Amino acid sequence: MIAKPASVADPTMHPLGTETERTEAPHTAHVESTGQDPSPKPYVPTRTKTPTRKIDIRVNALERQEGALQACSVEPAHVVRAALRRAVKGWHLSPIFAPASDEQRTRNTQWQARTSLAVDATSLAVLLRDHDPLDVLSKWALIRGQVEPRIWAEIDILLDEITDRAAPPQEPVSL
Repeated sequence: MIAKPASVADPTMHPLGTETERTEAPHTAHVESTGQDPSPKPYVPTRTKTPTRKIDIRVNALERQEGALQACSVEPAHVVRAALRRAVKGWHLSPIFAPASDEQRTRNTQWQARTSLAVDATSLAVLLRDHDPLDVLSKWALIRGQVEPRIWAEIDILLDEITDRAAPPQEPVSL
């Protein structure tokens, strides 16, 4: 190869005057000259996700909540679904088993809410090992003692909120 004189305008020329192969990415010169990389970087999460397992759940209101659900101005099934969403938002499965409550659930199956819930696989494995080593129970049976009381509490809160909104504003008492 014959050496050519170096040219300021020729980016493939080596400073010593010989041609060299360009091995840099096309935008590298821009990065070096401006200090900024024009190409977007792919998003890389800084923390790893914990493995989860989906569990099908079905919940219903309690018998003691039936009257208030029927009397409120909102469809009872919607109240149960909204309570379910609120109850599981931010909730994390504990590896400590909580037995299911003995409280009577309503028999009205039209109000039942069903969904899949992603739970921490490690906590579920501990529950399975300690309380269902033969894997004969449903996964819902293992976690319902943790989830149902939260949902019932949310139903009570929602019913109170609905009642408060429906109540006429009270006149201030003058002295």
